Amino acid sequence: MEILSISMDRTELKRLEEVQKKLGFKSRSKMLRSALESLAKEYDSVNSLKGNVESVFVLTYADTKKDNVSDVLHRFEDNIKSEMHHHHAGTCIDILNLETTAQVTRNFFGAVKSCKDINTVTYSIVSEK
Repeated sequence: MEILSISMDRTELKRLEEVQKKLGFKSRSKMLRSALESLAKEYDSVNSLKGNVESVFVLTYADTKKDNVSDVLHRFEDNIKSEMHHHHAGTCIDILNLETTAQVTRNFFGAVKSCKDINTVTYSIVSEK
């Protein structure tokens, strides 16, 4: 097995260890391998899309980061069919309905998953034609 080295600040490390303990992973390595496998499965699911796709994405992020997230979303404004925005205790929640090609859906997925200002991304594929 290969060994990788990663850097994280104390807050991230504390959070990692807290989640490890609560989920019952025997080691940080096992937990990180599981997290990477989950991300890879999400990627594979989106990567296998073909044709035209309708999807729903739910994003959460801190209200203080809304301008940064807005910059990402504006790159896809022609593909966002509808959007609902909600605030709760300093957190923004966006529910986005996209209707576009599989490639643009993949690009959107990559953009929101890699945006450091977005806390969570969940999605559902409604239809694929």
